[in-house]
Amino acid sequence: MRCLRGGIAVAAAVVLGVTGCTQQTDGSSGPEGSAGDGHAVSPLDNPDGTKPGLAPVTSAADRFEARALIGKVATKGRGPKTGYERAEFGYAWMDSVPGDVPYAHNGCDTRNDLLKRDGENLRFRKGSNCVVVALTLHDPYTGKTIEWTKSRATTVQIDHVMPLSYDWQMGASRWAKDKREAIANDPLNLIPVDGPTNGAKSDSGPATWLPPDKRVRCAYAVRFAQVSLKYALPVTAADKQMMLRQCG
Repeated sequence: MRCLRGGIAVAAAVVLGVTGCTQQTDGSSGPEGSAGDGHAVSPLDNPDGTKPGLAPVTSAADRFEARALIGKVATKGRGPKTGYERAEFGYAWMDSVPGDVPYAHNGCDTRNDLLKRDGENLRFRKGSNCVVVALTLHDPYTGKTIEWTKSRATTVQIDHVMPLSYDWQMGASRWAKDKREAIANDPLNLIPVDGPTNGAKSDSGPATWLPPDKRVRCAYAVRFAQVSLKYALPVTAADKQMMLRQCG
């Protein structure tokens, strides 16, 4: 079990009867891997989205922490989709994102940054340390391993955990464009996944779509909540209820 942070750690100890935990000597708070993928990191250990993958949230104490995090998310009804266009969030995978978004202004576009973050056995275009042409991806949504090449680009897509259309309907339509460009390119809101699975998700919230692999559903709910809280963007009451249920 990971050592938990702050008051949640104390509460978890009382409720779950936890008597203590051992901190690792390298400063990390426990194993980062998920079943079958030692590369993936729990979202509880990845609050800025710069670490790879989406490892399952499994221990009782971590699920307690996950529910506490989700509990902070505000709710409201979906607004109209009127006026939504992808271009309202900037052109796709822009490196020139305003603000303090990780990976921005590093000379590499967002899509390739994410492929490098989550992929293994990376191969790059000749003469480039940015453009990925092949990789191995352990897809968190389905649990399968994908051998991807750029010639079959759509077999791996970058999922916006909180879909941009959903963001628009929940309040982003009133944001400055800089903020919309930030959420569209923030690694906290982006995960490379199986392309057809991402297509099936469309702009659904957790009440109507969850990853097929049940092991990562709590982790997915945590990541959805992390994005919601960072951008002060509410979710629907039904979505929040479903998110809490995944970590119950």
